[in-house]
Amino acid sequence: MELMANKLRIASLVSTTEAGSGHPTSCLSCAEIISALFFSVMGPDDEFILSKGHAAPILWAAYAEAGFIDAGELANLRKIGSVLEGHPTARMPLIKIATGSLGQGLSAGVGMALAKRLKGSTGRVYVLLGDGECAEGAIWEAANSASHYALASLCAIVDANRLGQSGPTMHQHDLAHYAKKFEAFGWDALVADGHDMKEVLDALKHAGGCGRPCAIIAKTVKGKGVSILENSGGWHGKPLNRAQLEAALGEIGAADIRLPSRITSAPVSHTPSGFEAGIYRKDEMVSTREAFGRALVRLGKSDRTAVALDADVMNSTMTEGFFREFPERGFQAFIAEQNMAGMAAGLSALGFKPFVATFASFLTRAYDFIRMAQYSQSNIKFAGSHAGISIGADGPSQMGLEDIPMFLSMPEAVVVYPSDAVSAEHLVSAMAGHTGISYIRLTRDKTPVIYDNSETFPVGGLKVLRADERDCALIVAAGITVHEALKAHEMVKGKGLLTRIVDLYSIRPFDAEALASHAGACHGNVIVVEDHYCGAIGTLVSSAVGKLRSLCVKEIPRSGQREELLAAYGIDALAIVREVERMCARRRE
Repeated sequence: MELMANKLRIASLVSTTEAGSGHPTSCLSCAEIISALFFSVMGPDDEFILSKGHAAPILWAAYAEAGFIDAGELANLRKIGSVLEGHPTARMPLIKIATGSLGQGLSAGVGMALAKRLKGSTGRVYVLLGDGECAEGAIWEAANSASHYALASLCAIVDANRLGQSGPTMHQHDLAHYAKKFEAFGWDALVADGHDMKEVLDALKHAGGCGRPCAIIAKTVKGKGVSILENSGGWHGKPLNRAQLEAALGEIGAADIRLPSRITSAPVSHTPSGFEAGIYRKDEMVSTREAFGRALVRLGKSDRTAVALDADVMNSTMTEGFFREFPERGFQAFIAEQNMAGMAAGLSALGFKPFVATFASFLTRAYDFIRMAQYSQSNIKFAGSHAGISIGADGPSQMGLEDIPMFLSMPEAVVVYPSDAVSAEHLVSAMAGHTGISYIRLTRDKTPVIYDNSETFPVGGLKVLRADERDCALIVAAGITVHEALKAHEMVKGKGLLTRIVDLYSIRPFDAEALASHAGACHGNVIVVEDHYCGAIGTLVSSAVGKLRSLCVKEIPRSGQREELLAAYGIDALAIVREVERMCARRRE
């Protein structure tokens, strides 16, 4: 096993020198740990997450030694045509959790351990952490959840090599601090010499039988095995040049060994979903968050892979029905949204379909976890309720006004925004059938049902609610503003002005060609009205139709009643009427 550790060191040094970049010193410190896990401890049903993702070269080396990739491919590290990227992503088929933004791996490990429990699997989940990333609060959010759910199958291994990127880590080699922190969260914790193979193996054996989450604090040396690198600052993220490499290989010596590995590369697939949407009466007053909650329960009955995660707001996001019906598939993350998103990535990685719900405003604190989930090719459905100023008196801290661009910034994310209960239920079904990141924006207040139950809402579509060949302006709205647009339509109709109303329920992808056609039919007079800060739906629509008038929230709002706020910030029916009159008056002139 010691020889295999040195063989992994050699491969890490050679591949990073060939690439001209990388983090070889971070690989050298964890060589014994990786060797023990991959060639002695882990079995076919176990999972491994490299939370310290910058040590990817040693992971690729381990996969090569295990026979999953050709050893010659290591020479292509970090090249554009290779799946062996600088940090792990799911472009490499063996990777289930992308890492590199530090502090996220343990949350995903919690999700994987929960998935193992749901599957009735005895497999274990091993997460290799760096000591530097233990300064991240998300690590302790995850530790808290692991203890709460008594995840005895979860093992965290801290590669405590003392040095971060720019200097020493917080506790350096005073490892009792790390152990005490994990113990404070209810974990079993022990300290081991990370370069003593017997101690490493004994610690891993202990972790398998202690009956609760276990943290192994491994004392290691950054750059272990190469004298110019060992415990030396200034080498983080720097490969050796060829002369230095030759000297380093001489120090390490020969490591001609082959060992069998019991790990597997079985791919995980996601099952399709389908359910019958609920039945609603026209003009019935139902909030889209209520319809979302009802749809989620129906989905849970037809799809055993559907799970729900909540951040202590289930009676507001309306996921409480799912938790009540399927308690084994409802996971309370409490007030820790970033950990909740990480848990969802772990559940998704093992074939489950997580619906993650909280206030739209609070998803922003989880954004780094959400963007990293796309690199894991996660299949997560995010739901943001209480969106926009229309929530009323709670004030700006509770109003999701920044959320849409957050998801639009991810190239493959789907974003939908229903305006009534019928569209909300159908869009939940569409999200469940989509594989990838998706986001549904939900409204707090009750709104009238405007669609027949027989309507369909495919992703990428739109609905034309009012149209006439004499229309003088196109009003594009979504969610709550659809109802304001319909009110405005009736108000200007009484003045002899006709408007075309489009419900852009699918914000991305959206039907640019159809929008452009409708804009042309309305003489290029386009108004976009949205309950969001500027730069979201209006920017998208302008890419299809050109110049338009954007009615949106242009300043920081305050507490108030819904009608007061919509009027004060210029996105209510009267504001739309004023804009239609200006546009159509210009045409008459």
